[in-house]
Amino acid sequence: QVQLVESGGGLVQNGGLLRLSCAASGSPFSTYAMSWYRQTPGKERELVAHISSAGGSMNYADSVKGRFTISRDNAKNMVYLQMNNLKREDTAVYYCHADFGVAGGYWGQGTQVLVSS
Repeated sequence: QVQLVESGGGLVQNGGLLRLSCAASGSPFSTYAMSWYRQTPGKERELVAHISSAGGSMNYADSVKGRFTISRDNAKNMVYLQMNNLKREDTAVYYCHADFGVAGGYWGQGTQVLVSS
């Protein structure tokens, strides 16, 4: 089992930046990939960024490429999402997800990001 706790969300102006953090505990952190998702009311949860277990491979949604960076520190059991040049459409609840492939995964409780104009 894995427990995930996100932090770092908040209110930011259009064009601003935030850094989300996700602390993991439970199963050995370096053995599974991690992702950040986001969700707005009435919409499905969408994948924002993904990072492999060792951190050598990252993938991003087209809407955030060039603005967001996912990273992880396996020594600290942490995954991060650096969000630059935030736009109003980035407003959402952001969730980190531990990816165990066909075995499923685990979700954090989410952290709210609100971008104001």
